[in-house]
Amino acid sequence: MIELRSSVLTVGITGHGARIARLAAPDRDGRAAQVVLGLDEYAYYSDRDYLGATVGRFANRIGDGRFVLDGVEYSVPCNEGTVALHGGKRALDHAEFTAEAPHAVDDGVALTLRHVSPDGDNGFPGRLDVRVTYTVSGPDLRVELLATTDAPTVVNLTNHAYFTLAGAPEPVGDLEATVFADRFLPVDDRLLPTGALAPVDGTPFDLREPTGLGARLEVSDPQLDVAGGFDHTWVLDGSGPHLADGVDEPLPAAAHVRHPASGRTLTVFTDQPGAQFYTGNFLDGTLALHDGGTARRREAFCVEPQHFPDSPNRPEFPTTVLRPGATYRARSVYRFGTSPA
Repeated sequence: MIELRSSVLTVGITGHGARIARLAAPDRDGRAAQVVLGLDEYAYYSDRDYLGATVGRFANRIGDGRFVLDGVEYSVPCNEGTVALHGGKRALDHAEFTAEAPHAVDDGVALTLRHVSPDGDNGFPGRLDVRVTYTVSGPDLRVELLATTDAPTVVNLTNHAYFTLAGAPEPVGDLEATVFADRFLPVDDRLLPTGALAPVDGTPFDLREPTGLGARLEVSDPQLDVAGGFDHTWVLDGSGPHLADGVDEPLPAAAHVRHPASGRTLTVFTDQPGAQFYTGNFLDGTLALHDGGTARRREAFCVEPQHFPDSPNRPEFPTTVLRPGATYRARSVYRFGTSPA
């Protein structure tokens, strides 16, 4: 495991799946604790929950594991019923990434990891060169995902860290969340988007103002029932605060989450059109964490900046097609802070 430090954060990165394996951040009293679920390093080889992993080649779901590109049909192995989830069986989350030497940046350090996914890997066309750069600087963990291809393909990459702002697994109902989006993607019984971009108004998905998750998750609603909680993509509208990059365009906030008891906060900024907000509905208490604990249903959450699920089969969604000569690029910043009691 490679450790990256700034004046605020300590982050552990492992090459198997280019994963965030550890992340320590302080509470309002300055006490640091782990705020992501992590495993013993060798346990990642059998992980099925994507803990901290770079997921793809296509993050989220592709219906029936099939899509057509330039008139040719491609098939990806289904690993969630009749759906290909996060790129299919043993995808980038179980790829071995090669780490370059870390290099110093202002108040921190950056690390780039690289993997080449061969043409036909899990059914995807094209040789895909993937680079993941983690930069730790002050209170920020910056994640940049780059990919190039030698043949037309589809790409959608994200990180799948499970956050626990309490410093240990704790019910997500204790959290307060804001998601900067006025629409979300309803899903069917396979958790595939129906194609609608539905207004959040009058629904449990209206998180435009700080909202306690406990009561919201207990609302009787068909969309919450089918997913067991939140496991949906919000259509980001750019209404939140923006983070000045200094080099690139400012990144708008996707979500802000606060743990009132500890004061820890997490704000996620991204240039992606959507963010999957997942409340750990499928955690079942059987996963042995590195500290000897476990995480049960709804005891951690994910904010996954990304393109929309099943986009290759939904021409009305923003395109995820990558062609030779172009570069796929996704930028996100996870900023940790504290709030007063």
